[in-house]
Amino acid sequence: MSDRTASPPTLGFLTVQQEPAGWAGYYLVTNAWGRPLEFRMSSAVQPNRVQTALYGPTLLDYLHAEVIGKTLVEKTALKPDLIVTDTPSVLALRSRVEVPVVALWPDAAVLPPETRTLTHPRSSLALLLPAAFAADEPTLVARLDAADPSVDLAEPFARIREAVAEARKLGVSGRVA
Repeated sequence: MSDRTASPPTLGFLTVQQEPAGWAGYYLVTNAWGRPLEFRMSSAVQPNRVQTALYGPTLLDYLHAEVIGKTLVEKTALKPDLIVTDTPSVLALRSRVEVPVVALWPDAAVLPPETRTLTHPRSSLALLLPAAFAADEPTLVARLDAADPSVDLAEPFARIREAVAEARKLGVSGRVA
């Protein structure tokens, strides 16, 4: 198997948003320069009351990471070298995929439980790493170092939101999950 850190990385940007019909995921894969290579969106997922009761405080991690996130990543033809999210509950995806997952976080002084923070020139915001996967940090840093210096990890999420708004105007529905 080749060393994926030797070539420019492919970056995945995954967000999950609450919509009127439930939770929906949006996933953009870019090259190291931030150019889009593939885009996917999920159908809305609405947990029922029984699921809400049974999953309790783990419901969002389960919905966001396993049901939505993992499905989007698996259905995408291109496999990323790094997945970036703006939804901290998606960090649970790391235990289900073989690539590092990092979350953007606006307040490095207040961290969600079981995470650690780091900074990198490719991100205008602090980055959260699941504490259980702290060993990903050197790989994560190497892959970010290999990305174009003009890349800001927060910027693709604005493009995703704009693309979703345009898709809604055109009546495009979910294709995955």
